[in-house]
Amino acid sequence: MVLPCLDEESALPWVLGRMPDGYRPIVVDNGSTDRSAEVAARLGARVVSEPRRGFGAACHAGLVAATADIVCFMDCDASLDPGQLPRVTGPVVGGQADLVLGRRMPQPDATWPAHARLGNAVLAGRLRRRTGARLHDLGPMRAAAREGLVALGMTDRRFGYPLEMVLLAATAGWRLGEVDVDYLPRAGRSKVTGTVRGTLRAIGDMRRVMAEQGGAR
Repeated sequence: MVLPCLDEESALPWVLGRMPDGYRPIVVDNGSTDRSAEVAARLGARVVSEPRRGFGAACHAGLVAATADIVCFMDCDASLDPGQLPRVTGPVVGGQADLVLGRRMPQPDATWPAHARLGNAVLAGRLRRRTGARLHDLGPMRAAAREGLVALGMTDRRFGYPLEMVLLAATAGWRLGEVDVDYLPRAGRSKVTGTVRGTLRAIGDMRRVMAEQGGAR
């Protein structure tokens, strides 16, 4: 269970406290200035340090450090409930899908700004056209086999990493799946969707990945 982390000290107790049995959390500290690494270690998580800033850098460091056959990814800002991870891993474990994404379903008081929703919807539409898979959200909660993910050879180390994973998986003939998961009020301000600038940076990274993978439209 890979949890990329940047200054999430306040959210970690809730997130790690709801980890299902059998899921071993790997908190990848991506240069936090708070006590995230200390809190995660105290709560029993394995802590990996990734000094190179970037969402993809943190995710990939966790993937490399993982040893389980199935690897999950999830934001650790309390916007997603670890208790719902079995919904995402189930189709992979059961052999119905190779990569499963959690489609975020906003719950009361959840904050998902209009500019971020629009960007996500446009991207999901392009993914449907490109892959043929019925995807509606490039969700940060996802699961796949570790060996397969490593073999995909993902190179992006910024916000394009989640998209690159899906595009490379589709090119490799993977079966892509999607399940609904609750989207909750997060702890603190989002480093991406919390500002228009952050969202534009993420969109820029993803457009670059789309172009590199031959999927720009």
